Amino acid sequence: MEIAVIDYKGGNVQSVLFALERLGVQATLTSDEEVIRRADKILFPGEGEAASAMSELRAQGLDQLLPTLTQPFLGICLGMQLLGTHSEENDTDLLNILPFEVKRFPADAQHKVPHMGWNTLQRLRSPLFEGLQAEDYVYFVHSYYAPVGEYTIAEAEYPAPFSAAVQHRNFYAVQFHTEKSGPVGTRILENFLKL
Repeated sequence: MEIAVIDYKGGNVQSVLFALERLGVQATLTSDEEVIRRADKILFPGEGEAASAMSELRAQGLDQLLPTLTQPFLGICLGMQLLGTHSEENDTDLLNILPFEVKRFPADAQHKVPHMGWNTLQRLRSPLFEGLQAEDYVYFVHSYYAPVGEYTIAEAEYPAPFSAAVQHRNFYAVQFHTEKSGPVGTRILENFLKL
């Protein structure tokens, strides 16, 4: 099985590669169109800021390539947000693969921004979560979120419900860091590789 991890200087790439290695999977870090199209599975990790990420994706032509892919695709953290239409983060137009606008969390006395740390998954509805249960914990670090919608396949709350995971056709994505979420994150990566 050929696994491509999209290289767009989007952060947290090494930890994703290490997580795959622990599963016995060798992945190729690449921005090469031919390698990406040939891959059986695609991972799209990201950390950082939406406008800079989109600028790099456009510079490499990946903004045109990624929406055309048909193999199973998994966005992680910023890689999930970039699949939407628009982000409040620096008023950024995104890849327009899923019909959501990325919003900033409102801060209050009990809920600091960024939302950082362990939180539970709720309302799981996808083969991506096979073998897992609602109330399983995963690790989040983010200031922006996708609202709950018809594309939502898992939710979390901070303080209101938001999309912890989304899906449209072959495009799956999670807001949390699978590679930092212990056995739950490992199981999600395993389930993705079986899709």
